[in-house]
Amino acid sequence: MTKIVFMGTPDFSVPVLKQIIEDGYEVIGVVTQPDRPVGRKKTLTPPPVKVEAEKQGIPVYQPEKIRQPEELEKVLALKPDLVVTAAFGQILPKELLDAPKFGCINVHASLLPELRGGAPIHYSILQGKEKTGITIMYMAEKLDAGDILTQVEVPITERDTVGTLHDKLSAAGSKLLSETLPKLLNGELTPIRQNDEEATFAYNIKREQEKIDWGKNGEEIYNHIRGLNPWPVAYTTFDGKVIKIWNSEKVKSAESKEPGTIIRLEEDGIVVAAGNETAIKITELQPSGKKKMRAEQFLRGAGSHLTAGGHLGDTE
Repeated sequence: MTKIVFMGTPDFSVPVLKQIIEDGYEVIGVVTQPDRPVGRKKTLTPPPVKVEAEKQGIPVYQPEKIRQPEELEKVLALKPDLVVTAAFGQILPKELLDAPKFGCINVHASLLPELRGGAPIHYSILQGKEKTGITIMYMAEKLDAGDILTQVEVPITERDTVGTLHDKLSAAGSKLLSETLPKLLNGELTPIRQNDEEATFAYNIKREQEKIDWGKNGEEIYNHIRGLNPWPVAYTTFDGKVIKIWNSEKVKSAESKEPGTIIRLEEDGIVVAAGNETAIKITELQPSGKKKMRAEQFLRGAGSHLTAGGHLGDTE
């Protein structure tokens, strides 16, 4: 039986791990990130992959850095035939890449060489793409640059958010891996080298990228909002306070107003001017220190002081 070490960390990785187990492979160890503080109370929380591995009775390793000699040795000592990674969050050292008989492969949530990096699902929506997909490739010392084994396309709808697309891609990744592993182990696949000149990158989202730039056109802002939902969530400001914007709708036409100006208050949303005489209707938001709510709830309560002509995106 093929002995596999699985490496992954977030929710995306869990269905992939479960699929490997369901397909009858022997997972001899799971490597994931250390437990991290979560929430306002900074509660030390295990990564989702650790929770699943412990349910399955699989030994778990949580190196801060897999490159540290003592941590690397623990994994090498398992003598896996194959290492499978999915959103692990660290680049593997050459010594580990070269060790397994069948190599180290990665389940990546984009159609490589597009969107290499840690946030490909976010960027596929932020950039307004109509499709993305899953790539299974050999791992290399360079970020997501290894030879491609298999790929599958996944369409992106206009209503997709990072959350919905994440679930579609996780399921697609599990299915593609299930189809790929037998072919890989039987030597039936011909790896395809990536064209580095065509590579684009999806680095982890930074705080400054979360703020809405009302000067952009409505289409870009709409993609920005859904491209950060449900994490880390786009935001704007009003009266110096942060308001997270969870959902919105595109508005076909708009009055010629300065971007960020509240054009009108509707029963189910706040219509805000964007660039190029376009607009966005905010339909779900979260005032600072409160739970997220529909726009109509906000306008009856915390946002009752909003009026047409007010301005979003002021200085924090």
